[in-house]
Amino acid sequence: MTRGCKIVLRVVVLLLFGGAFFSRCANIMTPEGGPKDTIPPVIVKLEPDNFATNFTAKKIYIEFNEFVQIKDQNKEMFTSPAMKKAPLLTTRGKGIVITIRDTLKENTTYAIDLGSAICDNNEGNPLNAMRYVFSTGDKVDSMMCSGYTADSYKADSVSRTFIWFYIADSLPNTPGYDSTIFNRKPDVIARAQNNGIFIAQNLKPVNYRIYAIGDKNDNQIYEPGTDMVGLLDTIYNPAKMPEFSIWFDSLRMYPSAEPQLYFRMFTDKAFVNQRLVDAVRPEQKKALLYFNADYPRIDSLIFDNISSDKILIDPQTNGRDTVALWFNVPAEQLPDTIKGKIVYYRHDSLRQLSKTREPLKLAWRLVETKEQEKERERIEKEKAKAKAEGKEYKDPNAKNPFVMKISAGKEVNPEKGFDIVFGTPAVKFDTTAMQLSIVAEDKTTTPETMHFVRDTMNMCRWEVKARWKDKTNYRLYIPKKSVTDIMGYENDSTVMEFTTYDPEKFATVSINVMGAANTKYILLLTDSSGKTMQELKDVVTGKYKFNFVTPGEIRLRIIEDKNGNGKWDAGDVVAGLQPERAEAYFNERGEDLFTTKMNWDFEINIDMNKVFLPLTMENLVKMLDDKEESRLNKLYEEWEKKQKESKGKNQTQQSGSSGGGMGFGGMAGGLGGIKNTLK
Repeated sequence: MTRGCKIVLRVVVLLLFGGAFFSRCANIMTPEGGPKDTIPPVIVKLEPDNFATNFTAKKIYIEFNEFVQIKDQNKEMFTSPAMKKAPLLTTRGKGIVITIRDTLKENTTYAIDLGSAICDNNEGNPLNAMRYVFSTGDKVDSMMCSGYTADSYKADSVSRTFIWFYIADSLPNTPGYDSTIFNRKPDVIARAQNNGIFIAQNLKPVNYRIYAIGDKNDNQIYEPGTDMVGLLDTIYNPAKMPEFSIWFDSLRMYPSAEPQLYFRMFTDKAFVNQRLVDAVRPEQKKALLYFNADYPRIDSLIFDNISSDKILIDPQTNGRDTVALWFNVPAEQLPDTIKGKIVYYRHDSLRQLSKTREPLKLAWRLVETKEQEKERERIEKEKAKAKAEGKEYKDPNAKNPFVMKISAGKEVNPEKGFDIVFGTPAVKFDTTAMQLSIVAEDKTTTPETMHFVRDTMNMCRWEVKARWKDKTNYRLYIPKKSVTDIMGYENDSTVMEFTTYDPEKFATVSINVMGAANTKYILLLTDSSGKTMQELKDVVTGKYKFNFVTPGEIRLRIIEDKNGNGKWDAGDVVAGLQPERAEAYFNERGEDLFTTKMNWDFEINIDMNKVFLPLTMENLVKMLDDKEESRLNKLYEEWEKKQKESKGKNQTQQSGSSGGGMGFGGMAGGLGGIKNTLK
């Protein structure tokens, strides 16, 4: 793949000082009525000069060839190392003034990275990757390294990640408990571009411990459970790392590079302090407890005047960090505020779990709308009138408040069946009264056995199990009053008719798995957007099938389930544990998107040894090259499609125009350049 200027690392420091120098020879004047200006500002003067040593100035002036504006300074600008008070940016004439407001350390190399904060005043074209470097000592640290930050679960790049470098010799050695990013400031900071690639500069030739932080709040503070994090298994010295190439990405308009380091990022919930965050009562008979971390250890729940056997505990999430409490007592016996206490295990100041007791006050009151108030008053008047006449009142407009939703539509997947979801938990469920029948073409019925399984994560959801047959008509009958919910409401009778899927209307995806020795895998079949359609667990060497696949575009993702627990596990930054690997499947042509058709058997052969190759620099570069080539091919296909559509419109309208706007050629220097890039 052609990358433009491919340059050996050790002599390219100046090339990384902003995108300005890459545009120095461009014509920035836009004739009136001509094409839109897309050229970023060009630096023409620096005071003091870049890479100055023995730096003592408090103000830095950078002049451009045109008037500029400052955008998103707080998000775009950062300093390396971090300053307690961030520099202040202001405009002056055709330039900007950087005012340093912090006391600088001695003999330290500093960098002020402006990101894309500087834009031209007319069109807002950003000057990407602009950096000002100086040293308070007599030399500027000049070592460099590169890397790539990726979402370890989605196997896709993570943009704008901060990379924190710590001089390893200055850190305590605490195997199994690494708290570096919580209690120390990094010595050097870099940031990844939108494609996940970073080029860290101004490093020393020493050993570094390195982390990647997805700083959501732009506060230069790692917040576990909120910010993504990545770690490396060993220390690295940039002077001892292999050379790499950098180039200017003419499509994205910023420098890029071959990565030496690879961060598989994840959201680490293992270090989140466990505590009860909130307790609310959204409904009269329902309360919700919100915990700060997964799997809270609850010792006991005690409420005034409500016995423990009348409280149903219903986890609402996989990690059980949200728990619903259902009060199985008559509504008239529940006070407006239910008082009680919870005894559970909470992290103390030393981050040790200890038993704690906290009071609970769960308040609820009915807030009527005007329509509800009007309806209540009407019913009260009619009740009073009926009572005065010695009659029993029945509201002719009353609707059964019992809620039941059946997920079966007109067609049902025979491999999955369907669910029944109640509005509140069922306290009486007479499954023996319910009937499932197979309906023949002549409308005769044959009874079919079924049973119900309650969802362990949702007390209101029940799965209907049966020996479902393909392309078969069924009838489900649920008689009146066979279910009573916790509110005391009973169901109306329900009859549903549905048909199971016809296999000929769907595709089948057959998977031949090789090289899965001593490891289990999880296969995820997704649509083109990445949404999971089907999943297979406990996969080893052998043959597998995804049946009833909706025709269309699909992708395949694979999780290396190291501990065999049937799910992807994130890492633990404190314990130094990496997340389990998750990779996208690419065929021999580097394709990851495949098309299935009705009544087709689509076959995929997977060699797990190739999918999960060791994470070497060579393998990483090849993977990113394949992804980039696939991305550019798609861009070219989209451009080609638009060109054809534009050509057709022009021929129809006979407008005489030769193109459809700037198009892809305007972005990349012409169609021929893109074709060459894709070769």
